[in-house]
Amino acid sequence: MEHSFTAKIKEILQQHFGKNADEIFKASELLTYINNKTASAGKGSKSRSSFANLYAIYVLVEDYLKQGYDGKGGYSDEYGGAIFIDLFNRQRKLPFGGSLQNHALNNRMNGEFEKFFPNSEYIPILRNQETNKYWINENLLKIRLNNKTYNIGKPIIAIIDQYIQTKQDSFQRFIKQCEELQQMEEKDSQTVKDFIISLLAPNVDARLFEIVSYGILKYYYQDKVIIWGYSMEELREDNLILYKTGRTNANDGGIDFVMKPLGTFFQVTETTDFKKYFLDIDKVQKYPITFVIKSTETEEDLYAKIKGNAKKVYAIEQIVDKYMNCIEEVINIDKLKGYFIDAVEAKHLKKILAEIILQSKVEFNIDDEEE
Repeated sequence: MEHSFTAKIKEILQQHFGKNADEIFKASELLTYINNKTASAGKGSKSRSSFANLYAIYVLVEDYLKQGYDGKGGYSDEYGGAIFIDLFNRQRKLPFGGSLQNHALNNRMNGEFEKFFPNSEYIPILRNQETNKYWINENLLKIRLNNKTYNIGKPIIAIIDQYIQTKQDSFQRFIKQCEELQQMEEKDSQTVKDFIISLLAPNVDARLFEIVSYGILKYYYQDKVIIWGYSMEELREDNLILYKTGRTNANDGGIDFVMKPLGTFFQVTETTDFKKYFLDIDKVQKYPITFVIKSTETEEDLYAKIKGNAKKVYAIEQIVDKYMNCIEEVINIDKLKGYFIDAVEAKHLKKILAEIILQSKVEFNIDDEEE
């Protein structure tokens, strides 16, 4: 697969390997995988970024290069492997890596690589589960061509660095576009509405989808009032207030938003894998959760798919029902769009756009001084 960033990958390879660059690109499964994972570079900030798996490769190749093994013919027998916490902390220090979890390092990256290359002899990440030490599989770094071996470790770092820069530029342009729309909101509100609606799509970057979902839901619920109290004589009226609990994709117990005073938990997700839903439910000890799902499937179809897949694994329907009863509500893309229209009619368009800008700056580490 060739896309706009493929040319940049080949350019970097040419800087390192000259006329052999194209042949090395074709011969490398790892470069082919990276090429697939960087397809969003030319699609702007809305597209999926795939930082988790790329950063798992990055930190292990970086460790390999720091030890100088690319110039020594490979790992020495004495090297005990990279320490997990060092790798984990390093990827979190990379741009957009602040909320990454450990899944890519532990199994997700290898699992996806095997789907790409089911007949490959190798997996990229080698791990000793007893010592929790890691290695990059250097068989994937060494490309044999014309009786000569080329090590692609340094180009891989350069390629991912370039991808990071490209994505940073696109997110900065996204925020600038939002700020320009702020200036024209009163004159051309339809353009602003169309822009926000365009962010509610299955192929939009997961972080942006969560940010936009929060902005919409915050102001949709803001005008909703409940009457409550500890006795009939002491009732009070309160507006519903939605809080964002942390960074997007953060390991925070399955709670992305929480709403006072009802205590409703919200989790934003893009998968229909029932295991993810049940895991989130278990994390909060089966407290009911509202799932905001990045899908255009109907609510009924989403419920049916989750339950149907769960019943294939769990033989006892009572167990499935217990989990399904913890799904308090499903909010799909169509419902989010309806909530957005309601919030706009309630004169909250300007506030929603401002919230998207604010949360984007926090998430993508962009501040006013940098601009």
